[in-house]
Amino acid sequence: MAVIEGWERQRLRELAKKQLDYAEDPVNKKRIQEWYDHNDLKGQRPMIQLEIWGFEQEIIEPRLKCQSPEARELEWQLYQNFLNRELFDDDKVVPDYFPMNYDTWFKLFDIDVQVADPENTNRGLGHKFIPVLGDLEEDYENGKIKASTYGVNLENTQKKAEFVQEIIGDILPVKIKMDCLYSVPTQMLVHIMGMEQMMMNMYDYPELFQRLMEQIEEDTLSYYKMLEDKRLILPTTGFETVGQGTMAFTRELPGEDTLKERPLTPGDVWGFMDSQETLGISPDMYEELVFPCYEKIGKQFGLLSYGCCEPVNPIWDRCLTKFKNLRKVSISPWCDEEFMGERLRDSKVIYQRKPSPNYLGVSPVLDEEALRAHFRKTLEAAKGCKLEFTQRDVYTLHGNENKGRRYIEILREEIEDKWQM
Repeated sequence: MAVIEGWERQRLRELAKKQLDYAEDPVNKKRIQEWYDHNDLKGQRPMIQLEIWGFEQEIIEPRLKCQSPEARELEWQLYQNFLNRELFDDDKVVPDYFPMNYDTWFKLFDIDVQVADPENTNRGLGHKFIPVLGDLEEDYENGKIKASTYGVNLENTQKKAEFVQEIIGDILPVKIKMDCLYSVPTQMLVHIMGMEQMMMNMYDYPELFQRLMEQIEEDTLSYYKMLEDKRLILPTTGFETVGQGTMAFTRELPGEDTLKERPLTPGDVWGFMDSQETLGISPDMYEELVFPCYEKIGKQFGLLSYGCCEPVNPIWDRCLTKFKNLRKVSISPWCDEEFMGERLRDSKVIYQRKPSPNYLGVSPVLDEEALRAHFRKTLEAAKGCKLEFTQRDVYTLHGNENKGRRYIEILREEIEDKWQM
């Protein structure tokens, strides 16, 4: 177990107490109930969350004081748990425990992803993958496409949990949790094949590409079966994350009581899927070559959230409506807002709006009038829908944390003034 200095321990315990104070605050508890109501389609207002991962280094790094790597990592994680509330006052709520995930892994076709910048000097914000697969016919003939491999490192998970529990466990108990089951087949494929080659293979070898997608589906479901058999599928009914900047709170899925009685299955939890990488193909090709895999995986989940930056309107009527468990769909900056507003009105699918990041993340000064107009367009298009705002893909606040808080204030003001269910 790592050894940290006494002053570092005290620092971490102070941050743990701060997290607990936020967790026990009446505002936090009220917003938790609002998340439950929202996800169960009973909410009275749109929920709001500002994702900070793109500019975490800008707001967390200057606050760090610990020196040893293990203490510094834990300090960073504690800030992640409550900094949204402290700086921006959006609707991201604070747990009264320290969450950790099992150390699981899934390697598509048993191929290691190769990147041009293995040291991650761009902090993950820009990257280039080195294709391993190429011509699909040749790759099958040469035996490059094997069964995917997967597993879990329980020993490593336990060591991490014991380390945290020993330092802050009497303040914030450590809880092993599972976020949604996350499945992004075309993204995994692009990481080992490249975008251009993936599209060429679709065109040159449609039958082989279908075979490839069928194997992804089979391997993914085998991975989920392993998680089920090892009782590693855990409830997603509370603070767990669901894919793209939203939270799992729901009364519709089984919780801890069910877990005590039997292993949970994919049908008991949230799932997330997207296919940004197929934006460049026609809806016909998506329906024929890609969606069968997505449909077989996606229908396994208890509740499903779909989409990231890709516009979903071209594939909505013919494909996504087949998901009877769909609860949230991403309405990205490239999506037809009005079209999706018409389709989702009075439905059981939440209109999860992803506003353009340009207003908050590009200009050093917030253009408040333009931002208000941007929000009003959404509030008008989504009338009659269950609405949620998730601001993603912001990579800098230009050193101005107050800009993020003002952004949330403006959105709340517009919702108060313009929103109609």
